[in-house]
Amino acid sequence: MLIDIDLLISYGAVIDETPSIETIFEEGETPKYYYQIVDGRVKLNHVDEDGKELIQSILTTGQSVCELLLFIDEKYPVNAVTLSETKLLRIPKINFFRLINENPDISQDINKFLSERLYQKFIMMQNNASLNPEVRLTGILKYFKSFSNDQSAFSFEVLLTRKQLASITGLRIETVIRTIKKMEAQNIVEIENRKIFY
Repeated sequence: MLIDIDLLISYGAVIDETPSIETIFEEGETPKYYYQIVDGRVKLNHVDEDGKELIQSILTTGQSVCELLLFIDEKYPVNAVTLSETKLLRIPKINFFRLINENPDISQDINKFLSERLYQKFIMMQNNASLNPEVRLTGILKYFKSFSNDQSAFSFEVLLTRKQLASITGLRIETVIRTIKKMEAQNIVEIENRKIFY
């Protein structure tokens, strides 16, 4: 968990229980809250002018949602949509800043978390520039696994569909399916009951 739940509540956070496929915020809105996922999954996406969805990220329990935008004067460049029933902690921006100003250790943790996320995003962008679909998929799997405490082989269950993997990497679904099978044969991933483990 990025910030202790009780600490957030003591600064005025409330828990929102949100159904699946519910919009938390939309592209173009002004960030007004710090959000932290207590339980569930949230996707960050952008829909282009042709109606094609580009998934930027899938966030899970313990992660925060677009917190970096609280520190700059910009609108959300993405939509945040729940992928399952989700419990979210929501705290107003002003209370969030009071919390981090009064708790310097939390501020350092947030800086470290943002730096790690930025580093992984750079690596992911480099991998997505590759023409090799295996490099793209391995890059995205490494990115999502980087948030897991257990880094041992095949310990991370990929909670993304093949379609979502295609959307994140810019590959066709057929290419993702074929490449995942190839990666399984190379012992890079394991597949159990259609679930991918990395």
